[in-house]
Amino acid sequence: MSHQLSRRRLLQLATASAAGLGLAACGDNGSGNAGGDGDSGRIVVWSWTTAAEGLRSVVPSFERDNPGIKVDVQDVGNPAIWDKITVGLASGGKGLADVLHIGVDYLPSYLDKFPDGIADLSEFGADKYQDAFAKGLWPTVIGTDKAAHALPWEVNPLGLFYRHDHFEKAGVDPDGISDWNGMTTAGSKILDATGVRLLGLDKTGATQDMDFFQNLMQLQDAFYFDRAGRITLASPAAVKALTIIKRLNDAGLIADTAGQGTEKRLLGQGKLATYAEAAWAVEYLASTFPEQKGKWRSMQPPAAVPRGKRNAIVNSTYLAVAGSSTRRRAAWRFIEYALTQPAQINRMFASGGVFPALDAAYDDPRFSAPHPFYGGQKVLKPFVESLSAPARASNFTGDYARALKFASDAQSQVLIKGADPADALRKAAEQLAQQTGRKLAA
Repeated sequence: MSHQLSRRRLLQLATASAAGLGLAACGDNGSGNAGGDGDSGRIVVWSWTTAAEGLRSVVPSFERDNPGIKVDVQDVGNPAIWDKITVGLASGGKGLADVLHIGVDYLPSYLDKFPDGIADLSEFGADKYQDAFAKGLWPTVIGTDKAAHALPWEVNPLGLFYRHDHFEKAGVDPDGISDWNGMTTAGSKILDATGVRLLGLDKTGATQDMDFFQNLMQLQDAFYFDRAGRITLASPAAVKALTIIKRLNDAGLIADTAGQGTEKRLLGQGKLATYAEAAWAVEYLASTFPEQKGKWRSMQPPAAVPRGKRNAIVNSTYLAVAGSSTRRRAAWRFIEYALTQPAQINRMFASGGVFPALDAAYDDPRFSAPHPFYGGQKVLKPFVESLSAPARASNFTGDYARALKFASDAQSQVLIKGADPADALRKAAEQLAQQTGRKLAA
């Protein structure tokens, strides 16, 4: 699915160039920082691809129930939307759309660097919804002013998709695997029986594919930064994560996915036994590889440590109102309408595949229905169940791009040169501290 966050795309905040600031913006509020609380007229919404399709599915009923407001949903594209939002915010809000679709790896940076760029939604009553969404998401919408600046739309709980036929041929019972020690043993059996490697990673780091490393940390409630913004890239949890990856690589269980489209090709050829991804991949696999119908299943991700937790939120996206919008109240009414009603958000899920963050949405029968691509497995149910467990929000900070680069370099040194994970991460954390001025966590 193409609406997922693009972590391989570096944050533009640190690199917005003078040339970039000259890009034409497509929104029509064009008012700079002035803003206004108009509650009627035409509002423009920026989103991308299938998510934009989902938003469009809500527009007819919204306009019927809110006469006087017209909604224009624009598919800006991903990653183009990040350039446009960043340029607009850096220009004092000029040219921005009224409603902005923003990922978790950008929202904290925007709130930090452009405190007036995203509207205060607490003024419109957003706080009453703070317990309505999946655990761990609300802290991300809170700015330094303690006000809410967005509502959660999408949440992506982590899962592990696996090839049922490969596991079966190797005599591996996935129900007997609870952590990555067990999965490593299983991977060796599958390799011996089928010649298929367990998973794919870009060993060279050309695309900075660090999702798997991050997943292993998130399973331990850890990330590159703690909630105070201190660097935790060399924490015991990070070392554990990279040690698991090194062990998998040393056992020959990792296929190199360097190069554009390599992982997709290997999946299509049936050469990867598992695919560690979030809920959005349920429909991605089904729609991309229809010829593999019946061969895939999903399970909760193995824990990073024995008896450890098996749930984690990989990422999430939000809808916010531009501080420069002259129709902030009308924009808020659209966001509230789209994201706080189960009927509307499930309409978007059906249309655009965006996994809803609203707890009340999961009462819909579709979340416990069998899926033919997965052999009739109730494939969404484990994802929903994982969201009922405690979860911690990952603090991406404004220096996520730099952390991603140093983490990717450390992973490549381990996979290509056999470096010690602890040493590689310690050096990466020290370099990150030097570049950002952030403190290292104890």
